[in-house]
Amino acid sequence: MCKGLAALPHTCLERAKEIKTKLGTLLQKPESAIDLIIPYPDKPEKPPKASKPSAEEAGQWRDSLEKLLENSYGLSVFQSFLKSEFSEENIEFWMACEDYKKAKSPSKMTTKAKKIYEEFIQTEAPREVNIDHFTKAVTMKNLVEPSSASFELAQKKIFALMEKDSLPRFVRSEFYQELIK
Repeated sequence: MCKGLAALPHTCLERAKEIKTKLGTLLQKPESAIDLIIPYPDKPEKPPKASKPSAEEAGQWRDSLEKLLENSYGLSVFQSFLKSEFSEENIEFWMACEDYKKAKSPSKMTTKAKKIYEEFIQTEAPREVNIDHFTKAVTMKNLVEPSSASFELAQKKIFALMEKDSLPRFVRSEFYQELIK
């Protein structure tokens, strides 16, 4: 590195150019350039996209929200439909509850429970779901000591609401009609 008087300007200039090049890369491509700073040998792979179901399989969703939500393609199409109607908070709450139930450690449960409560349950939440006062009170009581069942009642109410209201609208939509052709 920059040793000796004769080599000082030449070596330091080369090093400065190298640093300038790396800095330029970082400034122009921040999403991929982060690997220059923190290399990740094993980047997580993106999950494979769900394959489109047969018309017969999609036809079964007409009568079963449960079957629709069990199918990753169906869930994705249903979610897109609800977003197009600006009413995706119910499916997002349902999905957050499913994810919450997978948490094993008490600290993760507490963190996820707080986030779900603040995002979907509390009054004036950014994506507040429509649940009755009793369900909200039971849910809040359950959150004193979070468990995998903390949101169970609220999730069941939202599922019933989607089954009664959202599913029939989805079945009449072009989103669904295209699948059963």
